[in-house]
Amino acid sequence: MSLPRHSTGILRLDQALGGGIIPGTLTVVMGATGIGKTQLGVTYAHAGIAQEGQSGILFDLTTRGDSQNQTEYAQRMFGWKFRQRSFADVFDPNVVWDAEKIRSDYLHVFNRGGRRVTIGDMQPEEWQEFKADLMRRLDQTIAYFYGNFVHGVRRCVIDGVEPTTKDSDSFQFHLFDYVYHQVLRKDHDWLARDLFRVHFRSQEPEVMKHAYDHNSISGLLLYTSHEVMLDDLISRPIQSGDVLSNANTIIMIGKTRDGNKMGRALYVAKHRGSACEETIMPFHITERGLVFE
Repeated sequence: MSLPRHSTGILRLDQALGGGIIPGTLTVVMGATGIGKTQLGVTYAHAGIAQEGQSGILFDLTTRGDSQNQTEYAQRMFGWKFRQRSFADVFDPNVVWDAEKIRSDYLHVFNRGGRRVTIGDMQPEEWQEFKADLMRRLDQTIAYFYGNFVHGVRRCVIDGVEPTTKDSDSFQFHLFDYVYHQVLRKDHDWLARDLFRVHFRSQEPEVMKHAYDHNSISGLLLYTSHEVMLDDLISRPIQSGDVLSNANTIIMIGKTRDGNKMGRALYVAKHRGSACEETIMPFHITERGLVFE
C-alpha cells in the first residue's frame, strides 16, 4: 500500500508534483543563493504539523560565516520558534524516549568560521583532523535524527550545501551522503544499533516499541548552485554520480528575464515515478514565503 504524498505546504507546487513529494525519496531543490530555497524548505518542514502531527526537522551544513536564516524565516512565516539541539548536549541513551528532552527542530553541524568547503583547500593533515572531528559529531547527529523519528517526524530538510566544481570534492556532500544512506534510508533497529552501540541490548525493548518505517521519511536537500538564471539551470548537464542523478525529484529555482524586468520562477525538472507538470511557474517572495502567480 502506497503512503500518502508529503505536501510541500504550497498548493500550486503540490499540483505540479502530482500531489506532493513521494515518501521515502530524496528531493533536491537547486538554485542560487537568495533565490528562495530556504523559505521553501521551512514551508515544507512546517507542513508536517498538519499532515503527520509533527513538524519536520532542519539539518544545517553551513560552514561559512553567513547563516541560512532558517530560524528567522520560521518565526516570521509561521510563528514557529525552533527547539534547537546543540553539540554541547550530552547524549544519554535513556533520554531518547523522552520527547520533551530529545524532540528538536534544528541542528547546525559545523562551526561558522569562514572555512572553505572543498577537500582540495585543505592540507592532508587538516583533512584528517577534520574527519576525526566529524566522526566525534556523528553520535549527536544520529541522536538528533533518530530521536526525532521515534517521536513521529517524517520529513527532513538539509540546508546550506554550497557549490563546488565536483560533489566528490565537497566535505558537505560526504556528510550528506552518510546522513542520507546511513540514517534516513536505514531500518530503525539498525540505526538504533549505530546510536546505542554497547547499550543496544538494554535499550532493545524500547527500540522495538518505538519502531518506524524508514520508507515513510522524505529528505529535501537544498543545494546552492553556481547558476543564477533558470534557463542555465535547466540546461545544466547531470553527471554520473552527481547528487542530482540519484535524486527522485529535482526542483530548480532561478531568475528569469523579460525585457528589462527580472523575476523568479520554479521548474520541476524530474519527478521519478509520478506525473509532473512541464510548466515554468513564476513566483514572488513575500513575508509569508513563496507565492505563485
